[in-house]
Amino acid sequence: MVIDLERIDPTVLPSEMAISAVTLAELAAGPHATADAVERARRQDRLQRTEATFEPLPIDGPVARAYGRVYAAVAAAGRKARGPRAFDLLIAATALAAGFPLYTRNPDDFRELDGLVQVVAVPTQ
Repeated sequence: MVIDLERIDPTVLPSEMAISAVTLAELAAGPHATADAVERARRQDRLQRTEATFEPLPIDGPVARAYGRVYAAVAAAGRKARGPRAFDLLIAATALAAGFPLYTRNPDDFRELDGLVQVVAVPTQ
């Protein structure tokens, strides 16, 4: 969601927001994941704006324990909980540990977490 923040209607977002350290890590990798100089500059700008706006929620003991619950829910539904999905699931675990809803553009990525984490679908304009 953070990568499209400027394209999201602010009225569908909460008045206070937080991000996971995992989100910040993904944004930090972004400029290095493209060979296009213009795209790299856009990604670097997004990273800097995000760093200036948010203090990321850490991956700590409560998040690690919440990850076990998130992992179990996904595995019980027969879906893969490892690989690239692990980042999304760590973000969900951060929300679970903090008691926050998870705002996302991709609610289907979290459908197994119904009843565990409140997932809020966010449309882009």
